[in-house]
Amino acid sequence: MKIIRTLGLAPLLLSVLLVAQPAMAAPPEPKVTLLSTEALPEYPGKEVQMIVVEYPPGGADPVHRHDAHGFVYVLEGSIVMGVRGGKEVTLTAGQTFHEGPDDIHIVGRNASNTRPAKFMVLLLKNKGAPILTPTK
Repeated sequence: MKIIRTLGLAPLLLSVLLVAQPAMAAPPEPKVTLLSTEALPEYPGKEVQMIVVEYPPGGADPVHRHDAHGFVYVLEGSIVMGVRGGKEVTLTAGQTFHEGPDDIHIVGRNASNTRPAKFMVLLLKNKGAPILTPTK
């Protein structure tokens, strides 16, 4: 009889535990600092923007595109990058990554949940275009 009562309470206890779980929070957003924007007179309508991105521990980007050539150089920590149709790669300080203007950036995150990461990005893009455009 004791086993039947215990088994009868199991679904109730499980449902209480599931409801009590905190909702999955969105990953912390990165901090983006614009370092410079330079027009390219030799290439009408084009410009170069240089930014620094800082991922807090567990930080990540939404899925996006740049409509630009993006050249990444990792300054500190470790990051995970990937574009649709490509391999996901983990990069550490001193390593680089490139994504083209037609790439959809599906993975961009800090590889660590305990340490920050920092990288520089050089974007060759249309003059006045946004740094990134969220997409699905």
